[in-house]
Amino acid sequence: MRYVDAVPSAWARRALAGSAPRPFWWDDAARPEPCPRLDGPTTADLVVVGGGYLGLWTALRATEREPGRDVLVVEGRRVAWAASGRNGGFCSASLTHGEANGRSRFAEEMDLLHRLGRENLDAIEDTLARYGIDAGFERTGELTVATEPHQVGELAAAATARDVLLDGAQVRARVETPMALAGLWSPDTALVHPTRLAWGLRRACLDRGVRIVERTPAREVRHDGTGVVVRTDGGDVRARHAALATNAFPPLLRRVRAFVVPVHDHALMTRPLTPAERRAIGWAGREGLADAGNQFHYARLTDDDRVLWGGYDALYYPGGRIRPEHEHNDATYERLAEHFRMTFPQLEDVAFTHRWGGLIDTCSRFMPFFGTAHAGRVGYAAGFTGLGVASTRFAADVVLDLLAGEETERTALRMVRSLPVPFPPEPLATPAIGLTRWSIARADRDGGRRNAWLRLLDAVGAGFDS
Repeated sequence: MRYVDAVPSAWARRALAGSAPRPFWWDDAARPEPCPRLDGPTTADLVVVGGGYLGLWTALRATEREPGRDVLVVEGRRVAWAASGRNGGFCSASLTHGEANGRSRFAEEMDLLHRLGRENLDAIEDTLARYGIDAGFERTGELTVATEPHQVGELAAAATARDVLLDGAQVRARVETPMALAGLWSPDTALVHPTRLAWGLRRACLDRGVRIVERTPAREVRHDGTGVVVRTDGGDVRARHAALATNAFPPLLRRVRAFVVPVHDHALMTRPLTPAERRAIGWAGREGLADAGNQFHYARLTDDDRVLWGGYDALYYPGGRIRPEHEHNDATYERLAEHFRMTFPQLEDVAFTHRWGGLIDTCSRFMPFFGTAHAGRVGYAAGFTGLGVASTRFAADVVLDLLAGEETERTALRMVRSLPVPFPPEPLATPAIGLTRWSIARADRDGGRRNAWLRLLDAVGAGFDS
C-alpha cells in the first residue's frame, strides 16, 4: 500500500489514545524559568523582536561581532514556545531547502551556497562547544527514501558529489522498512534537541550581557528620527536598529505580509523502544529520515530511543488565521499514525506519548528571504519553510550585515538580494493554496506528473521542488 491510499484505522486511534497534546521537547528538566516581562520604556543599541532561533542567533552574533553592544530581545510568549520548540531537530547545512529547490532558483550560486551552508553548520557545532551547550548535537547525516517508483530517478537527479545513492536493500540494511525502494544519504545534516538548543542559546546570550524579556508582545515598529521605536505591551523600546524575527506570526512590517503564510505542521512521539524493538528496525546510524514525496514525512530517534514521526499534511486555514485550536488536528494525527505503522510494521505494539502541531513560515520559494526597512534601520528574515534550525544562524549574520551596511559574500548573493513571488491577497490566497495542496497530493498519486497549475507555478518561480 502507498501512503496516499492509507485509511486511518481503529489501531491509529488506540495508539494515540494516551498521548499528551503538547510538544515532547517541553517535558525537560532543563527548561528555564522565564525572564521578566518588560516593565516600562527602555533603550538599546539593537532590539530583536522574537525569541526563537533567529532572534537568539541574531542577539548572540551581534555581541560576538561587536562586544559590549547593548542588545535587547523581546519575546511575546516564552523562548522556544513556537517553531523553535516544536520542530524535529533536523539541523541541515542546506540554505535552500534541498538541492533541487536551490538549483531551480539559484543554480549559478549553488557551489557557494553549499560551502556557506557547510561552514554555517560547522560554526553551530563550534558554538555549542564554546558555550558548553548540551543540545544533543549528532552529526548523523540524513537519509531520504524513495517510496514510489518515480522518486528513484528524482533522488538520483538530486544527488551531489557528497551524497551516497542506495538501492532498496541498502536502505533496509540501514533502516528496516518495507516502504524503501531506494535512498539518498547526505552527510550534511545533524540532529539536535530543539528546546535544549534554544535554551542554550538563551543562556549564552544572557552570559554575554544580552537582555531578554519574555511574555512581552511587540505591536509596532516605526522610524523615529535617527533610530527606531518598537511598541510593546511593556513599554516603548528606542534603539539604533531593530531585527525582526517573528517568522510565521504577523510581521510588524506591512511589506513582508504578502510573502509569508502560516502553515501548520504536526508530529508524534513514541514511547521509548525496547532493545528488541530497536533491533527490529536497525537504524544503527541514527540518521535523520525523510521520504521523497511532495507530502513528505520526517523521522528521527531521540537519545532515549523514541521515534519522532511528523510531516505529510501541511494545513493552511482560511484567511491565514492563527488560533490555538489549529495546533491540533485529529485527522492528521490519525493519518500520521497509520503511515507510521506502514513504515515500521514491526512496531505495531508501540504507542505514542505526545502529539502536537506548530507553525511554519512558508514563502513561495521555500527558503528564507531578507530585507531592510525604515531607512535601513530595521532588518528582517523570514520564509524558512521548516528548515530553519541551522539556516537561522546564517540568516542572523545576513540581517546584521544588512543593518551595518556591509557588503559581504553573503549580501552579494542573489538569494539575499531577491524576494520570492508574493502570495495573492485574501480572499484569493485560500483557494490558491488549497489548489496547490490538492495538486501536489495528486502528483504523488500520479507518478510525480505535475498538472497545469503546478506547471504554471513553476513558470513564475513559485513551484514546490524540495
